[in-house]
Amino acid sequence: MRIELVRRPNPSALYSALSPLLALAITAALGAVMFALLGKAPHLALYSYFIEPLTEVWSIHELLIKAAPLILIAVGLSVCFLSNNWNIGAEGQFIMGAIAGSALPILAPDFQGPLVLPAMLIMGMLGGMAYAAIPAVLKARFNTNEILSSLMLVYVAQLFLDWLVRGPWRNPEGFNFPESRNFHADAILPEIMSSSGRAHYGFVFAIIAALVVWFTLNRTLKGFEIRVLGQSPRAGRFAGFSYTTTVITTFLIAGALAGLAGISEVSGAIGQLRPVISPGYGFTAIIVAFLGRLNPLGIVAAGLVLALSYLGGEAAQITLGVSNKVSNVFQGILLFSVLACDTLIHYRIRIAGPARAE
Repeated sequence: MRIELVRRPNPSALYSALSPLLALAITAALGAVMFALLGKAPHLALYSYFIEPLTEVWSIHELLIKAAPLILIAVGLSVCFLSNNWNIGAEGQFIMGAIAGSALPILAPDFQGPLVLPAMLIMGMLGGMAYAAIPAVLKARFNTNEILSSLMLVYVAQLFLDWLVRGPWRNPEGFNFPESRNFHADAILPEIMSSSGRAHYGFVFAIIAALVVWFTLNRTLKGFEIRVLGQSPRAGRFAGFSYTTTVITTFLIAGALAGLAGISEVSGAIGQLRPVISPGYGFTAIIVAFLGRLNPLGIVAAGLVLALSYLGGEAAQITLGVSNKVSNVFQGILLFSVLACDTLIHYRIRIAGPARAE
């Protein structure tokens, strides 16, 4: 006896549209059970997660800071996923973009002026693209599994960053702490509204990226090519579309946006390189991409929701005294709920008996 998934001939359009909301409702219900088992009042826990972070102006700014990298990375990943290329290494591309963009203020601190920040952003995007090109070329040229290659490269990037800030890029005036020198004023990403909070232009970049990618996917031939090759590579080849070009192009787009997110994070929210510059944005962005149904505009809303879970997790640690691991479990429940809802809406479960010998 085995369990099989059988595609539904006519999946419900209503349930498909409501799938993200159903996933959120299931997450809230399962989260309430989890908090009850931990001995915490479920209503207070859910309030800490979803309401408390929205009660102050400064927390709204923190929400935008955390949403910006999630949206940027997830928009790039949506292009890869729609083309049926499973880029799981956005975290590494985020880190390498941050490193590449930070090279200018760290190695040439005397070079200042209005050109510094644009150069840093471009270098960050190029760094992310170069790192994403590795699994892309490996897949296009040698048919290497991009899931494994892109994921393994994440750990290479993390260790490389750790080596840099503890070694050649360590701040000579930093009392031996593992961090780079602080960026000078011209290398800091400006705040959107400096009078009311510290949200920076990284969120503006995220919105612009979402609009541009949405237009590209839905209103251009290249977007049509990406979708066709993602749904049916054989049909795409008959139409004259290049599978190799699409693999490399989609990875480069994802890498560029992840690199932009990385340099925006260190030049906007942090102001220097440290051994850890991401709480796992590259992996959480996978949840954001699917919660937004691989639609760049939906990803904006999904990114805000996941950013809220980050802030809510921090608030819950203070208010309820729970571990940060609880936040990771909560996000895991959300991913499981999203995948389960989408799967059960488009497939039905069938229990098949053992195959009979002829």
